[in-house]
Amino acid sequence: MSKKLLSGPYILWMIGFILIPLALIVFYGLTDRSGAFTLANILSVTTSEHAKALWLSMGLSLISTILCLILAYPLAMVLRSRGMGQGSFIVFIFILPMWMNFLLRTLAWQTLLEKNGVINGLLNALHLPGQNLINTPGAIILGMVYNFLPFMVLPIYNVLMKIDDNVINAARDLGANTAQVLFRILLPLSIPGIVSGITMVFVPALTTFVISNLLGGSKILLIGNVIEQEFTKGSNWNLGSGLSLVLMVFILISMALIAKYDKNGEGTAF
Repeated sequence: MSKKLLSGPYILWMIGFILIPLALIVFYGLTDRSGAFTLANILSVTTSEHAKALWLSMGLSLISTILCLILAYPLAMVLRSRGMGQGSFIVFIFILPMWMNFLLRTLAWQTLLEKNGVINGLLNALHLPGQNLINTPGAIILGMVYNFLPFMVLPIYNVLMKIDDNVINAARDLGANTAQVLFRILLPLSIPGIVSGITMVFVPALTTFVISNLLGGSKILLIGNVIEQEFTKGSNWNLGSGLSLVLMVFILISMALIAKYDKNGEGTAF
């Protein structure tokens, strides 16, 4: 009983900051300004403006997730090959920027990419033409990849570290080459980490609005920007909550994928 009491503060925290806000989102999302039940807030995602923002968000998020996977898997392989000692230190160095505020990291990229920023300054110093880097979909993708790449690397690295070296050695003894070891041994065994990494990158990339605000110059509206504007500028909590409920579908899908492919939590326990 004394051990159960230790969970009391967490239960209170969960009720106050998870369950109650979630209940408010559901209430506002399923009612109009008068408090009457309606599905109009949820169905508004089918309007041309909201549908365009949602599809653009899904497209940029998918591209960012694929790029993160392409960059993360080889990096996780390198970290695994370095062993627990050096590998752990490199992982620490890699996640160190995550300790900096998310907004500051994004502002740093804004300084680098803007018209009179560092990158164009270097190009001008080399007598090369300046580039239009800021306020483009490419800038948003770059910000997503930079901010969310650790969430792809760490689950994959965690799973790869749990693979017994004897399994790989046995495959090589049986005549498997490097490509066969990768595609028939390492990739299948690292599926839990890959699925966890994909969901941990795709969902926050889909719902972000800070990156698109700063690196897109508020000219490229993602679904996260639409929701943020409904709450802060339009004061339409009902519509904002309804669109948020639509995004919760993607969160539920990601949770289902993790539950199916990572039943033991191998990819999330890092």
